[in-house]
Amino acid sequence: MPSSTVETPPQQENASLSHGLKQRHLSMIALGGVIGAGLFVGSGAGIAAAGPSIVIAYTLSGLLVMLVMRMLGEMSAAYPSSGSFSAHAERAMGPWAGFTAGWSFWVLLCTAVGLEGIGAAHIVTGWLPGTPEWAWVALFMVVFCGANLAAVKNFGEFEFWFAALKVGAISLFLVLGVLAVAGVLPGTDSPGASNLTGQGGFLPNGSEGLLIGLLASVFAYGGLETVTIAAAESENPVRGVASAVRTAMWRIALFYIGSMAVIVTLVPWDARSVVTDGPYVAALKQIGIPGADQLMKVVILVALLSAMNANIYGSSRIAYSLVQRGQGPKALAKVSGGVPRVAVLTSCVFGFVCVLLSYWRPNDVFPWLLNMIGAVILVVWIFIAVSQLLLRRRVERETPEKLVVRMWAFPFLTWVALAGMVAIFVLMAREPGTRVQLYSTGAMTLVLAAVGYAWQRVRARS
Repeated sequence: MPSSTVETPPQQENASLSHGLKQRHLSMIALGGVIGAGLFVGSGAGIAAAGPSIVIAYTLSGLLVMLVMRMLGEMSAAYPSSGSFSAHAERAMGPWAGFTAGWSFWVLLCTAVGLEGIGAAHIVTGWLPGTPEWAWVALFMVVFCGANLAAVKNFGEFEFWFAALKVGAISLFLVLGVLAVAGVLPGTDSPGASNLTGQGGFLPNGSEGLLIGLLASVFAYGGLETVTIAAAESENPVRGVASAVRTAMWRIALFYIGSMAVIVTLVPWDARSVVTDGPYVAALKQIGIPGADQLMKVVILVALLSAMNANIYGSSRIAYSLVQRGQGPKALAKVSGGVPRVAVLTSCVFGFVCVLLSYWRPNDVFPWLLNMIGAVILVVWIFIAVSQLLLRRRVERETPEKLVVRMWAFPFLTWVALAGMVAIFVLMAREPGTRVQLYSTGAMTLVLAAVGYAWQRVRARS
């Protein structure tokens, strides 16, 4: 299909959406979006598997994420769109690709809204025992659904302050950790390299442990795509995307790799508290911070609520963009007050249904749903890389002035990133714990691709 029949001009797609996000919103969304709940919650299992070599695992997965962000930033600066990678995939490969990438990501985000609500409610019921979890999830859903229904600037304000709290918390953690490692924090002695070389050494479980840690680290990177979706509703989309992408490298290096290095230096990797309390709580307790567990629960609660808010926003905009491009029920594209309110409500309802399934069908339907979304982010990354390979040449030939952000060492590093994604798929197929997720996500992707291709053929004939 010729590219002229595939493309949807960004200005047409976003004509009805408001531009209520300011540069400070985008900057803080970019800064805080990289600090997801997965960093605080999921990193303990990775450390338990890989030991101190978890730093290498996070470095490798961080490099891959940096390449993905650079590719996505190049396309989003050239073609700002609330559909982000879904719109880019459609430009590059046709409507079937945009349909597959977009709707699979929508299912992922909506399900994540429910999961984050459950996680946040679990923390609150720990403080207020006897209160029902589902009621707290419903309350959080109503608050963030209402904020997103009212105006996009409400989403921006929530994310601005959530991000500020997350950045402040992890920055303080890094400062305290570095001081403790250096032995200059009052009441603490420097551990030196004892925790890095003791208890089995830097690679206590060998290469197998490192590979398990690598898989755990890949899925800890969440929320990086939100800034490219949000940029379409900002005052200056191109500048916002360019700024976010150019600072992605130091943000990932500082927040993820830096904090992992501090934790495994301060705390023995095989300490039970790394898994039971969480690595950040274990590190804070190690240096004698009173109430560390409660402090980190507050930070994790903020991270979960931030992700919940961002995913409601992101899912509604992805759905809106898909429908605007003729790939979904027309009602989802209805906009009032600059907000796709039907899409917001639909995404919230889907998320809350996932919550109800966790109570009603915890042993069959709910695990099936979790497995189905387990590897969606990798599928999306592959669409991003392939789209960038195809679109870069087209932009260079037709509109080179749009290349405000350029992928490094193109096309070599794009192929390196694709090879890395294939390697992760192979690792998932090797591990029993992730194999089911890989197959379930693959099945959903194939079904969506078939439906998208059939719909593309129908539209082409009509």
